[in-house]
Amino acid sequence: MILITGGTGFLGLHIAELFQSQGIEDLLLLSTSIKKNIYFSQVACDLRNTAELENIFKKHPIKTIIHTAAKAGVWGNKKDYMDINFKATKTLLELSQKFEVNKFIYTSTPSVVFGRDSIINGDESIKYPKKYLTHYAHSKALAEELVLQNNSKSFQTIALRPHLIWGRGDRHLIPRLITRYKLGKLKQVGNGKNLVDIIHVKNAAYAHFLTFKKMQEDKKFGGNAYFIGQEKPVNLWSFLKKILELRFKKVKLNILPSKLCYFIGAISEFVYRLLGIKSEPLMTRFIALQLSKDHYFSHDRAKRDFGYKEIITTQDGLNDLREFVNQL
Repeated sequence: MILITGGTGFLGLHIAELFQSQGIEDLLLLSTSIKKNIYFSQVACDLRNTAELENIFKKHPIKTIIHTAAKAGVWGNKKDYMDINFKATKTLLELSQKFEVNKFIYTSTPSVVFGRDSIINGDESIKYPKKYLTHYAHSKALAEELVLQNNSKSFQTIALRPHLIWGRGDRHLIPRLITRYKLGKLKQVGNGKNLVDIIHVKNAAYAHFLTFKKMQEDKKFGGNAYFIGQEKPVNLWSFLKKILELRFKKVKLNILPSKLCYFIGAISEFVYRLLGIKSEPLMTRFIALQLSKDHYFSHDRAKRDFGYKEIITTQDGLNDLREFVNQL
């Protein structure tokens, strides 16, 4: 049996559907609540509840875990990020070995290697930065490191680093983009020349399937992290405008200097912490850097080690978005 954490989420559900299309039926989707109109076996559990989680392992003969569940975001309580992203992953690893799970595929993020500088065609030799600007990136890095350290002959582990997952049904990136543009709150940060990696959700799901398949074929395969994305990086602001143009005519964005946005982000973070404001600031230092810096990666290791390739191009993905975008 394959347990997919975050299984009813955007990526998790695409993974489940792809596995099913390949004749793999023994799937169990774990999320915080049972979802209607999803025709897969489901269990509901808060990953922070070790006792409930252990009961799931006792009741189901789980042999593979695909761990996509995470607390994402650029703002919030450090404890929440550490509890959900790091400690819950640690618990899953411990239960996996206790109940003889033999494969563990971890959905990580390129943010684990992002500090403050541009990354141009970076590969997996990039080290974790000494300091992180978000609890999300820090907690994911700690979890990723632990996952890879646990790789062994009897317990294969892999970390995949998809960047900016998008596509029809997206619940985060595209809806926020449309909402901010409609409210007049979307501004271009920097000169608009920065290149970034993106990945269509179907390609991200395919990478998870390929790693599972490779693990079955080669018992020595494991212990590494992999960047995955579209065939080529995109100009971030041109890409975002293409999405907006699926719905709006004559898309125009005011431009703000990246250094100004970084300064505004630093001030916003200070004020929000001082006043104990829980909502997310419109600008943070991390957002300013992500929206203005290059950050794209080589996918050569993934191509070489498990045959990764895109199954849907960026343009085809954009064509498929029109109906979805116009419903938001």
